[in-house]
Amino acid sequence: LHAQCSQHLWALRMDLCHVPAAREKGWYLALMAPNIKGPNYAWLDPSRLYCHPQGLQDCMADLLQPFQGDPIDMVAGIDAMGFILGTAAAATLQKGFLAIRKAGHLCVQTLAQPYTDYSGREKVMEVRTDAILPGLRILLVDQWVETGGTMRAAIQLVERLGGVVAAPTPCPAGIAAICIEDSEGGQWIRERYKCAHCIPPGLQPRFDRHQ
Repeated sequence: LHAQCSQHLWALRMDLCHVPAAREKGWYLALMAPNIKGPNYAWLDPSRLYCHPQGLQDCMADLLQPFQGDPIDMVAGIDAMGFILGTAAAATLQKGFLAIRKAGHLCVQTLAQPYTDYSGREKVMEVRTDAILPGLRILLVDQWVETGGTMRAAIQLVERLGGVVAAPTPCPAGIAAICIEDSEGGQWIRERYKCAHCIPPGLQPRFDRHQ
C-alpha cells in the first residue's frame, strides 16, 4: 500500500479529484502533506485529505466502520482539527456535535482540564457543562493521537461530567482518529477504550517513527 500511495502521490498533488482504481484501506493517506517548516509543527498535515471528496468519504467510512451498530448519543470533537472529522462523523451518524475547546473561548459555564500536548506545551481545554448528561454515550474524535495527552484530557472532561466514552466491551461509544500512535499514551488509550483509526497494520510502524 505504501508503494501504491507513493506512486500516486505526484498525480494526486495535481488533481484533488483523482481516485485510484483500487481504493485499498488508507489509500487517501498519500494525500497528507509532510512538514516543511521545522520541529515546531506536526510532522504531517492531513488537512489536504479533507479537500478530496472521495478521500474524505473513505476516511470517514473507515473511522466509523468499527462502531456500526453501537449506541452513540453524541459526537465530540477536539479543538481544532478534530472539529472537521467530528462534524463529518456527527453528520454521517445523524447525531449532535459537541466542541471541546481550548480554554478561553466559551462564554458559558464550563469545566476545564489541564494537559500537555504532543509538543510538550502545557495547555487547558474546556467543555460546556450543560451538554453532557450522566450516561450519555460519546464518540470522541480528533485528527491525530501522538502522545495521547490531548485525547486523555478530553476523556477526563467527558467522564467528569458523567458521560461514557466506553471500555472495549461493552462498547457504547469510543475514540476515533486518523492515526493513534503506539506511544505510551496511545497504548494507554487503546487498552481502555474502543478505538478506530485509518492506518493499515503494515504502515503503523512508519507512522510511529514519523517516516
